[in-house]
Amino acid sequence: MTDPNPAPLIRFRTGALSPRRPTRFDFQPDGPALAALAAELGLLAVHRLRFQGDITPAGRGEFALTGTLTADASQACVVTLEPVETRVRDSVSRRYVPDLADPEGDEVEMAPDDTVEPLPEVIDIAEIAAEALLLALPLYPRAPGAELGTTLHAGDGVTPLADSDLRPFAGLADLAARLGKTPGDGGDKG
Repeated sequence: MTDPNPAPLIRFRTGALSPRRPTRFDFQPDGPALAALAAELGLLAVHRLRFQGDITPAGRGEFALTGTLTADASQACVVTLEPVETRVRDSVSRRYVPDLADPEGDEVEMAPDDTVEPLPEVIDIAEIAAEALLLALPLYPRAPGAELGTTLHAGDGVTPLADSDLRPFAGLADLAARLGKTPGDGGDKG
């Protein structure tokens, strides 16, 4: 018996892609897949994710992937660790080129087009969606009103240092003013 709602393809063999027509995809993972993705990316949760678009032939053996990623995710605030909800809507594009040479050596010059990648045997839509989501999320999410407070470190009976005490160049203006004074003004007579 066939499944009336077959799972959509999320992995496409590049050798099987049509050289004339676009191949459409619509990736919407279910609850367990979203939980696994959140764990893999170090997020508190991924509530919703949809990545849709197409893979289009773009020349001799080349393919262009274009799509739109929409997602709702929870990250931990870097200050308070409270959940920070983020909504993502981002355009994704990749261009797959056969016979793209891997650069050799320790120092590599960056290509002007960062969407160009070597043509893989398989284009994994779930992997591309995870990468695009991670790149679209804020690196240091902060909850509204979250601030780094002032921390005082001092022993008993000792005056704690203030932020102004920790500026090593703050006294240079005073020193320059004293050194710039003329001998009759009480400065150095040497």
